[in-house]
Amino acid sequence: MYLRLLEHTGTDAYDAVAGPWAAYAGAAYRERLATVAGLLGGPLPEQLDPQRARLHEDLWELYALSRVADALLLCFQPPGHDHWAGPGISGEQYPAFFTGLGMAPFEETAVFDPFLHEIVEVEQAADPAEPIRITGVVWPGLWLGGGVLFGRAGVRVRAGSRHAERGVADRSPLYWTFRRRHRPTVDPSMGWGSNSQWRTGFRVDVRTNTGDRLNILGDTHVDAVDADGAEALLTPAERRDLLRHRCLLRTPERADALAARPGWASDLYPYDWR
Repeated sequence: MYLRLLEHTGTDAYDAVAGPWAAYAGAAYRERLATVAGLLGGPLPEQLDPQRARLHEDLWELYALSRVADALLLCFQPPGHDHWAGPGISGEQYPAFFTGLGMAPFEETAVFDPFLHEIVEVEQAADPAEPIRITGVVWPGLWLGGGVLFGRAGVRVRAGSRHAERGVADRSPLYWTFRRRHRPTVDPSMGWGSNSQWRTGFRVDVRTNTGDRLNILGDTHVDAVDADGAEALLTPAERRDLLRHRCLLRTPERADALAARPGWASDLYPYDWR
């Protein structure tokens, strides 16, 4: 489906590609997604280890579906980094497609929450200490089910520079993401061949009654970094921002040292952090 969306040239991507695909996938696909959501949202991360072999194909499938979402979202994003405006789809058709697969859309506009919200645009407040607040929703988020997040809602925000810096929080590389129109992205599939890239696992974030579990299948504490890697040049707070927001929010404290490492943003490997 992702490849068909890339090839589609009309403004009717939902009727021509997405809708027929969802109808073909049918109830069996919805049941598959519900089953994997139950597995991921249920036990503690360490109890998932014996299940990993059985989960591999489902995590690859969720990753492929996340690429479909990336393609469908392009038309809602400001121009900039990517020349492709994406397949034509309306603001109502995007959530309708995923609702048809059993997911639940949300916007959650009361309070900015990095678990639920991806920053698309920053309006810089005059007061550097002004907290981040949502000023508009660009696209809705999606729950896979059972507290398992599929995709965050895209939002415009207003914030002081101590909390979110315009040009960084909304334009620096976005990790665990394949494509955005307005900013560079980095995910573990990049650099692999046409077949191998589809063996990329989906990042799993789960909201529970006792707290949020981020990247639950990662096996490395966020502070256990390679002393020779670019991540060692980020402060602990910056690493936590990157894990929570999937990007940096402000110019790094050691920006000069990072600038001396060409390509450092692509060299960062946060995908095992939890």
